[in-house]
Amino acid sequence: MPSDLWRWDATDLARAIRLRAVSAREAVRSVLDRCAAVNPALNAVVLVLADQALAAADAADAALARGEEVGPLHGVPVTTKINVDQEGLPTSNGCVPWKDLIAPADSAVVANLRRAGAIIIGRTNTPALSMRWFTENALHGRTLNPWSAAHTPGGSSGGASAAVAAGIGPIAHGNDLGGSVRYPAYACGIAGLRPSFGRIPAFNPTMAQERPITGQMMSTQGPLARRIRDLRLALGPMAAGDARDPWWMPAPLQGPPPARPIRVALACDPAGTGVHPAVADAVRQAGRILEAAGYVVEEVSPPGFADCARDWDALSHGEAGIFMKENFEKYGDEGAQATYRYMMAHTPAHGLEGFLRTLARRTTHQRAWAAFLAERPLVLCPTSGALPFPQGLDVAGQQGFDGVYRAQQVLLATPLLGLPSVSVPTGTATEDGVELPVGVQIIAPRWREDLALDAAEVIEAACAMPTPIDPRG
Repeated sequence: MPSDLWRWDATDLARAIRLRAVSAREAVRSVLDRCAAVNPALNAVVLVLADQALAAADAADAALARGEEVGPLHGVPVTTKINVDQEGLPTSNGCVPWKDLIAPADSAVVANLRRAGAIIIGRTNTPALSMRWFTENALHGRTLNPWSAAHTPGGSSGGASAAVAAGIGPIAHGNDLGGSVRYPAYACGIAGLRPSFGRIPAFNPTMAQERPITGQMMSTQGPLARRIRDLRLALGPMAAGDARDPWWMPAPLQGPPPARPIRVALACDPAGTGVHPAVADAVRQAGRILEAAGYVVEEVSPPGFADCARDWDALSHGEAGIFMKENFEKYGDEGAQATYRYMMAHTPAHGLEGFLRTLARRTTHQRAWAAFLAERPLVLCPTSGALPFPQGLDVAGQQGFDGVYRAQQVLLATPLLGLPSVSVPTGTATEDGVELPVGVQIIAPRWREDLALDAAEVIEAACAMPTPIDPRG
């Protein structure tokens, strides 16, 4: 057996397991050993499922020995986030009062991963109530970024991104309401996909009540991986239908061939908030890479980017002021409560009429973007306006939070619009003597994840990353 199966991409592992060149048990054992070696330095996986995972791996190998048909992720080790239900395990969402909230059944996305043959080796950390771009909570503590312990691994899927970057599984589950897949991927130098609204089903049996309506319309489940091809591999199985999610749509994963050459809108600062020079350089570098591959790249911003971000705030945080206030007060830890106070300072108090008018205006934004993307099917822009933040910046007073929030405006248009976007690394930049990942975001029309992934793969081929990496302290 190769001694470093934990280094392998999911695509290679899945093929080798199907061909019985390596066993599922060997793959899972290798990843569990890697977890034991590096997770104490990261705190990315807060519940290791070694016995369950090895038993599932043995069952996967037995199924192959019997000649059974297997799924595309058969035997591949993955992780799931502690804010989705996994039967028999707690769905704590990083909250001490929910540490014993045991799921009676799998959530939709976990069930899909299992049906595809994936083997869940652990549960990854998230901030309390999954409402920060940093990952720490009073129940499980702080997750560290393998590139630098002093910088955030992102949030809310920070445990997922740190695990993948360090070799604790080639694919991780995440979810994204305001960048919670794309930003952790960016901060840890890996790839992350926020799919189209309605692409991947979502449902948690432990829910006490339905989520707020715009939360239903703007939150998505999505994969994180070290390589774009592994995002493709994960997307199909994760997108299988589930009757418990009425928003799910059976849209094809591959759309019709686009007119060529494909036009790309390059926008270094589409929200007008200012970006770090290394971020602007990364966007322009990615544009040059796409041009060399035959794309037509022109520097132009899509319509109303900043307005979309403001309307996302008004809807998402406006609902949070009604539906989440009690949860933050009763279940949130000190960091979550502080973040809630700081974020609500940005949210206008516009009452029911204002909320409904903003919700109606969402269609205006979608129409304008649909016309724009009909001419230029891809938008190339930053994932964040800053390099990965120092740990704790968002709770270092209103000014610290405001700096974080300003840099993250580029994440907020796509959830409002329901569009897919991919975060792909382009290399590293050094700040204050620390090497940190940097990357870009590619936005595509609804249901055209394939176009965004194609472009991301071109960029990735020219910007090889050294992941998985050992934690650097």
